[in-house]
Amino acid sequence: MRKKVLFISSTGGHLDELLQLKPLFQKYEYNIVTEKDKSNLNLKEQYGKKLYFLPYGTRSKLFTYIFKYFYLCLKTIYLYIRIRPKVIVTTGTHTAGPMCILGKIFGSKIVYIETFANTNKKTATGRLIYPIADLFIVQWEEMLKIYPKAIYGGRIY
Repeated sequence: MRKKVLFISSTGGHLDELLQLKPLFQKYEYNIVTEKDKSNLNLKEQYGKKLYFLPYGTRSKLFTYIFKYFYLCLKTIYLYIRIRPKVIVTTGTHTAGPMCILGKIFGSKIVYIETFANTNKKTATGRLIYPIADLFIVQWEEMLKIYPKAIYGGRIY
């Protein structure tokens, strides 16, 4: 039986980075979770039942974001129970935070890849996940000064 691995990220650049890991997908019993957005609905054709969507929310609309984020957390619990991953791999951001925390509570290994776009400061999700990550990977050597327990993995792109 192949190991269950969940790949999760928000939409946009974080999802682009996550999809660079596609060669790994076939080595595992995998699922992908991302935010539902017009730009990525076509992924359903490619990944079918392996792809799940969480609600898309932006902090610029704070009032509705609070409700969407609450729903996101509830759906995260549902998806975690449904998938039961042994490993969670993420490139961030806020969409992945609740899944990583839930996964850590229930014994999943957490692999966090800090975004390529960040070269000299911690991201909010990076700060949250760094203490609980089993493997924390940075894409810039300079980031090792900021995350001393991280591993330099090179660039995903």
